[in-house]
Amino acid sequence: MPHIVRIDHSGHQFIVNDGETVLEAALRQDIVLPYGCRNGACGSCMGTLLTGQVHYDDARIPALTDDDQSQNRALFCQARPVTDLTIEVREIDTTGDIEVKTLPCRVAHLNAIAHDVMEIKLKLPAAERLQFLAGQYIEILLKDNRRRGFSIANAPHDDDFIVLQVRQVEGGYFSEFVFNQMQEKALLRLEGPLGTFYLRENSSRPIILIGGGTGFAPLKGMIEHAFFTGMTRPMHLFWGVRAKQDLYSDLPEQWEHDHANFTYTPVLSEPLPEDNWAGETGLVTDSVVRHYPDLNDHEIYVSGPPVMIEAGKNLFFNHGMQQEHMYSDAFEFAPRTDSPSQD
Repeated sequence: MPHIVRIDHSGHQFIVNDGETVLEAALRQDIVLPYGCRNGACGSCMGTLLTGQVHYDDARIPALTDDDQSQNRALFCQARPVTDLTIEVREIDTTGDIEVKTLPCRVAHLNAIAHDVMEIKLKLPAAERLQFLAGQYIEILLKDNRRRGFSIANAPHDDDFIVLQVRQVEGGYFSEFVFNQMQEKALLRLEGPLGTFYLRENSSRPIILIGGGTGFAPLKGMIEHAFFTGMTRPMHLFWGVRAKQDLYSDLPEQWEHDHANFTYTPVLSEPLPEDNWAGETGLVTDSVVRHYPDLNDHEIYVSGPPVMIEAGKNLFFNHGMQQEHMYSDAFEFAPRTDSPSQD
């Protein structure tokens, strides 16, 4: 039967269903607790049981000692409630609460999802997990102290892999390697999570998400996280690309079909004759203000080329956008603080 868990210092409560660990249930209900490996090896998720009992599927949990258990400490990534619980544990509210790690990783899968976009799934060591907020990015650490930043395209709850969507840039140091030389099982190093582009969840404002090209990647993570946590705020995704072939994912159509609070508008700037395109054309930012001439009450997330973002800022502010409710993630070709550089 389900059990109720209450966090003592904040008063937050959540329900743990049969078969769930405390951590799994908390993340599902948008309560972010610290974690690292999610397999009981690192101890990052440790807290204290003030009332109630838990059990573990495995008799021995590497990071939980007999002394820990005698002091009512628990590893919430493994603990399953036997009764209702009151616990003492740190909650994560901002990016500053999440540890930035440097980790080895292996290229588990390479999948060309468009003529110029490669999806890379990175696998971390078995004893590690990368905790992140939906929309953040990582940096791949290359030789000669070079770094290349890429947005995380998966949601935090779906973290078996770190998923990247890499666009091929002519002459790009890393993207040319990805498309022409990288092989599955290759070893890389990453640093992250990084950036302040993440979904703000303590708001009631309707959400507008604007992606240019592979700027879709962090928005995908945000949207999937919003669905996972049961967010009911209206969300409208505008995806701007050149031609129909550049719309490399069918997920937005599926989301629109499955979720009443989600709307999707693709916009082509240079449709080809063979596209037979009857949808919206031109600049994606112009499409936004056609749909929303008054942006005063909205929250906007923009991800993609810097020129698109700068044009959008000027346009949106002229349509009532409040600066504190607009968040952006510009994809540069050179490293820049809090923003991925992709080549």
